[in-house]
Parts: sequence; C-alpha cells; structure tokens
Amino acid sequence: MSTLLEVSGVSVSFDGFRAINNLSFRIGAAEMRAVIGPNGAGKTTFMDIVTGKTKPNEGHVLWGEKSQSLLKMSEAKIAQAGVGRKFQKPTVFEDQTVEENLLMALKKPRGWLSVLMYRPSIRDLSRIKELADEIGLSEALARKSGELSHGQKQWLEIGMLLAQEPRLLLVDEPAAGMTPAEREQTTAILVEAAKTRAVVVVEHDMEFVRRLNCKVTVLHEGAVLAEGSLDHVTSNQDVIDVYLGR
Repeated sequence: MSTLLEVSGVSVSFDGFRAINNLSFRIGAAEMRAVIGPNGAGKTTFMDIVTGKTKPNEGHVLWGEKSQSLLKMSEAKIAQAGVGRKFQKPTVFEDQTVEENLLMALKKPRGWLSVLMYRPSIRDLSRIKELADEIGLSEALARKSGELSHGQKQWLEIGMLLAQEPRLLLVDEPAAGMTPAEREQTTAILVEAAKTRAVVVVEHDMEFVRRLNCKVTVLHEGAVLAEGSLDHVTSNQDVIDVYLGR
C-alpha cells in the first residue's frame, strides 16, 4: 500500500515544553487509523502540524506520491492539497439548509466572480444527493441545519469535508455527545470513507475505537508509545500504566 502521509522525527516545543517529541507516523492512501492517548499526549498538536497550523522545530512531514513537504505550505495550500480536518464542535451554517451547506462545500473554483455567478449544475446536485446518502441525511436536505440533532450536525460537517474530496480526513472525537444509534451511524460513515481515502480518528471512547476495527496508534508525551490492533495496544503494559490504568 502506498504511503500518503509520512511524519518523521518531528518535534515541537512551546515555552520549553516538548509537546511533540521525535514523532514518526505514516498512513496509507486508503486506511483507517485511530489515535488514542491521555490528555496532553500531543494528539491535537499532531493534527495542528499536519494541517499547517503549527510548524515543528525539526523533522519532516511528507505528502503524496511526490513526497511534497507540507512544512513549506500554508494552511490553505495544505487544505487544497487534500488534507481535511473536522474539529470536535461542529461548525455548519445553521440558517442554511443541509443541501445549501453541502453545495457551499463542493470542490469548486473559489474566485469571487465564480462564487457570484455560481449556479449548481445537474452534476453538482447529483453529487449532493450521493453525499447526503453517504452521511444518512437524504431525508433532511431541505431542513435548516440549525434544526438538526448534534449527531446529524456532525454528519453534515463530515459530508461538507467529503464534498471537498480530501485524500486525508482528520477527525477529532466524532463520537462525543452522541446517542448509541448516532455513534453506530458515525462508525459506518467513517469506515465507508476510509475505503477511498485515509482517515485518522482521534478518540477517547474505546468502545468506538473497537468498532472502527483498525490499527491504533497510542501517543504519550508527544511520541508513539505503541501501535497495532486495539487488543495488541491495550494489552501493552506501558499503555496500561500511562493511559488505561487511570
């Protein structure tokens, strides 16, 4: 399997505190990965580095078949290259319908004139229908996004990211605050997405991680402590000591 993202020897310090310490991580082009670890393990900083929000003090972050350096690119350029990120709190346009939110997110030329003149084509509308099916919101296309449940807003935001055709999706704690039924649907959406792109899920909920049924990377003090199946990492004594035994 070809490597899509390779992070090697990356370290970053804030005011003398090493948030990331010689971290190495790689993920393939169509792979699901869960990243777990105690608070302060560096999970958010890791995502900040990949998306260009934080520049490390040392190391390499290489992207795609041509091994481009993400460290030389701005946040906007990294997003255009195909890195999408979903934060914990959903940010959707509450006064717009589900359909309008998805249309705004479609991968299109973003110049002011093209935005002003934009009218959705039949192809655009059929893509929206596909996305709505994929995230379980096909019945809700005409509803205002503000009326959706917490779980549905999370799905809409995942749909808005998928509309941009990212090659890597970084998702922060998608199961937080969801009902059991919503969590099941979220699992299905992410597993489906990982068939055609890389998906990294940062999560605290072990039951949710188990459902994803994927390789797990455990971070501790900014470095990889263990990696492998969930059963493999949860039986690792170091992981039990620093994370699970709490």
